Amino acid sequence: MVVVSLPLVVYYICKAHYIERHGERFSEETRYKMARKCIGIMMRNGRIETESFGQELLPKEGGYVMYSNHQGKYDTLGIMSSHPKPCTIVIDAYRSKLPITDTFIDLVQGSRLDKTDMKKQLHMILQIADEVKNGRRYIVFPEGGYDHNKNELQDFMAGSFKCATKAKAPIVPVAIIDSYKPFGVNSLRKVKTQVHFLAPIFYEEYGKMTTAEIAEMVKGRISSTIDRQLNRRELAS
Repeated sequence: MVVVSLPLVVYYICKAHYIERHGERFSEETRYKMARKCIGIMMRNGRIETESFGQELLPKEGGYVMYSNHQGKYDTLGIMSSHPKPCTIVIDAYRSKLPITDTFIDLVQGSRLDKTDMKKQLHMILQIADEVKNGRRYIVFPEGGYDHNKNELQDFMAGSFKCATKAKAPIVPVAIIDSYKPFGVNSLRKVKTQVHFLAPIFYEEYGKMTTAEIAEMVKGRISSTIDRQLNRRELAS
């Protein structure tokens, strides 16, 4: 995939750097359109297909925070390829500096979270909350990382939900399935993943809950969706 896509990768990296230098000329919609075009090329060359479900459940107006399980490097790309309106991501500052990733995060104007500095973390959470209040849509992975967990969920970190609670914004649980395969399985075979956008949880429902309770609720809904889909697949096979 990298070899086939290399000329286009170089072209889009240069174009992304140009956009970053002249940021005031390019809207969030223009940036997101370019990002999705890059993702589409990568998916085609990598023989990756992502089925998406539940777009009709996404809030029609205003900002919200999507909380998804985490399986690998393809997770954000799969969600963005399935999400029609502009959205961006919260990413660990250290991981964001990886080649290509750094340019991509700049293109979609993502937020880098410094996990080594609590003061900077708090400042970033408040900044993200303000952006969500003003209509931006964020992807957050509350598991924090992934370690060959495949379709199994790890613990959700309660603190990651402060982005939504401080903005009093809708929480959209997102269940991804087989998203570890595109970059985690050494094979040239075609790969299929799934993205499920679940019904949003509004502030009226979670406002009196602790972040730990919210984390367990969101994890439970994602887990139920994954289990249901895997059971259907097993029965069909």
